[in-house]
Amino acid sequence: MSKQTFLQGTLILIAAGLITRVLGFMNRIVVARFIGEEGVGLYMMAMPTLVLIITITQFGLPVAISKLVAEAEAEGNQRKIKKILIVSLAVTGTLSLLFTPAILFLAPYLSNSLLTDPRTLYPLLAIAPVVPIIAVSSVLRGYFQGKQNMRPAAISQVLEQVVRISLIAVCTKTFLPYGIEYAAAGAMASAVAGELISLLYMFSMFKMKKKFRVRRKFFTSLKEGKTTFQNLMSIALPTTGSRMIGSIAWFFEPIVVAQSLAIAGFTATMATKQYGELTGYALPLLMLPSFITYSLSTALVPAISEAMAQKKLHVVQHRLQQAFRLSLVTGGFAVVILYIYAEPLMKAMYGSSHAAIFVQVMAPFFIFYYFQGPLQAVLQALNLAKAAMINSFVGSAVKTALIFLLATRPSLGIMGAALAIVAGIMLVTLLHLATVMKVISLTIKVSEYIRCFLTMILSGIAGYFFFKILPLGLGMNLILSVCFTFSVYCILLVAFRLVMKDDVGRLPFIGGHLSKFVPR
Repeated sequence: MSKQTFLQGTLILIAAGLITRVLGFMNRIVVARFIGEEGVGLYMMAMPTLVLIITITQFGLPVAISKLVAEAEAEGNQRKIKKILIVSLAVTGTLSLLFTPAILFLAPYLSNSLLTDPRTLYPLLAIAPVVPIIAVSSVLRGYFQGKQNMRPAAISQVLEQVVRISLIAVCTKTFLPYGIEYAAAGAMASAVAGELISLLYMFSMFKMKKKFRVRRKFFTSLKEGKTTFQNLMSIALPTTGSRMIGSIAWFFEPIVVAQSLAIAGFTATMATKQYGELTGYALPLLMLPSFITYSLSTALVPAISEAMAQKKLHVVQHRLQQAFRLSLVTGGFAVVILYIYAEPLMKAMYGSSHAAIFVQVMAPFFIFYYFQGPLQAVLQALNLAKAAMINSFVGSAVKTALIFLLATRPSLGIMGAALAIVAGIMLVTLLHLATVMKVISLTIKVSEYIRCFLTMILSGIAGYFFFKILPLGLGMNLILSVCFTFSVYCILLVAFRLVMKDDVGRLPFIGGHLSKFVPR
């Protein structure tokens, strides 16, 4: 099995993440075009329930598996790796058998009483089959990541999106004549099919690459796996606690929003539509650049775990600085594009600019979100998952309370929910950073951040006026303006020495040629 370096693994995941996010956006555009804002609202109201059940089923094991497999691989202990897999499969398999029927049983109560819209029943029922599929695939993904072989996980993500986008138009169009609730359920069903194909691919890759037989002495290894189980739980419990807090907060988010908007005087239909605009249109666009920081997070856990196991603290600090710089540079550009071109982006993708105001208000604060993933990954790799859990709890509690306080005001309405979401993101990120800095002596180069913010402002101004003077149509204006803004941004990064010659040289394929134009 081919192991990649930290940067190679990160680049593989970034490439797959870019393809996956682009395909995912195509999915969302198709769904939005077919079932509209109200249908997207139904879809997004059911989604937090799916995420909560998956979080419970996975039990934080993917991160724990990745960390322990990386440590066992450093020791060359294949028997330990086998035990990790067997115990993990037993745990996730058992939990999926419990929670799959729970969704089916509780769906009517959730849709009628909590979400205040009975039409969410059908999307909720459609998600049930995905639980056991993701339970197994998450174990395999953690195994490959622990081996620091990111290709299977990366390819499986792309496959999942390709299958989903191939089916989503068919499913939504087929069920739309019966009502938008059935069309939203069809969109969910296409996601289930995509996850199934992803699992089959990873399973086939696992069978080809593994150095041991899982079925051989399966129950013997399971009985002898008490220590392995305890090691997994020592990481998984705080990790799943952190994710559980986020998932529970997201589960309650549409409920609190719906109830708050009702208090503010909005009808259930209007609340569903506005929630669809915020979470189905604006938030996915704001979260699009996070595929880079997610890739960093995924690669950071095994890389830092391995370095800590070998007591190489200088490597840990170096990895952190790499991650932070990449988060700053990529996140900064994302903020510029989303803030300046919010309205034309929304019109080009969804045919409506209703949600553009959410993007503009939230974009400047989402720079904190792009740092949050790598910081949390570092905490998990440093055995500080419990601290990450506490930070997430504080942020989620504040966010939920602010949603109720702000969204119940008729003058704010759904905008109050948007402000509460960014407040929660900022708080969690700052708490994560404070926790990391207590453990690792990390130097924050203030001048670097000032230069980056100056780069963002100047490139944003240049891009804004360039877009205004172009006489072409919306689509061509947008493409040319984004390219122009990107060019200005890159030039300023080099001019302010935020990107060095060696950084450019590491880029695959084109790095050697581009680095010739970058001064030392």
